[in-house]
Amino acid sequence: MVKRRLGATDIEITPIGLGCMQFAGPGLLEGFYKPIGQETVTEVVRTALKGGIGWFDTAEMYGKGASERALTTALRELDVAPGDTPIATKWTPLLRTSASIGRTIGDRITSLQGYPIALHQIHMPHGSFSPIARQVRAMATLSRMGTIAAVGVSNFSASQMERASQVLRAHGLPLASNQLQVNLLERSIERNGVLESARKLGITLIAMSPLRSGLLTGKFHEDPSLLAALPRTRRLLGSFTEKTLRRTAPLIDELRAIAKAYGVSVGQVALSWLTTFYGDTVVAIPGASKPRHAEESAGAMQIRLTSKELDRVDELSRRCAR
Repeated sequence: MVKRRLGATDIEITPIGLGCMQFAGPGLLEGFYKPIGQETVTEVVRTALKGGIGWFDTAEMYGKGASERALTTALRELDVAPGDTPIATKWTPLLRTSASIGRTIGDRITSLQGYPIALHQIHMPHGSFSPIARQVRAMATLSRMGTIAAVGVSNFSASQMERASQVLRAHGLPLASNQLQVNLLERSIERNGVLESARKLGITLIAMSPLRSGLLTGKFHEDPSLLAALPRTRRLLGSFTEKTLRRTAPLIDELRAIAKAYGVSVGQVALSWLTTFYGDTVVAIPGASKPRHAEESAGAMQIRLTSKELDRVDELSRRCAR
């Protein structure tokens, strides 16, 4: 499996990792995904590793550490030694100061059950009582201590990302990544300066929701009645409506035609496009609540789309993307 460097760090990752929000268990995130048990989590992780997925992304916010514990429990059950596969997690800034980063790192380590933190990210640029620069300096301290390997951010604008990078460079460290939504229906990084700045500064963009919460798999276009079964929050925030299905139908039809030619799924074509079109700058972290989801995501790394196919999907995507 061809790997990429995470930003300007020495950490190597596969173009597709596994997002672990679905491992959060009961709680706030039930509005997006139904909880799954540890047995299923372990099978999802097993399938991901078997397919070649080489890293995992979780967060404190995902069940107050439940996702971290579920992930590392699975890794331990599968005899994956700490450090064998990179793990990224995130600090939640809401109603906290930057001092919380140092105070809660022990909680992250405990929840990860001895598995090291390859990438620690500031989960969002707002909600903290401390300015971004102070938060980033707290992260730099953890990196210099060897508690974490690399520093990343999430949902940062171009200017916020550049500021974080500037602060880290003053400490002799690179900003490794910025995690935000990127997919065939969400391409604002091309217009708001994030993509340009990331390329200039050598920062990896980690695409969360790369399949737009399942909309880009084509299953809802095939059977619109499935919309009604989605959790209400997920349906509303993801604009899962029949109007959206009609608007995106030409794109899905093209993805389906390419998928048929390759003998793969619509979602796999969407993931392959995303991790190819932007070069090495963009990697993706689709989630999985079933082993077959992880298998499909891993399989997307084996697809090699032609320039013509990339351009055709690009053209249709631009007609309906934000």
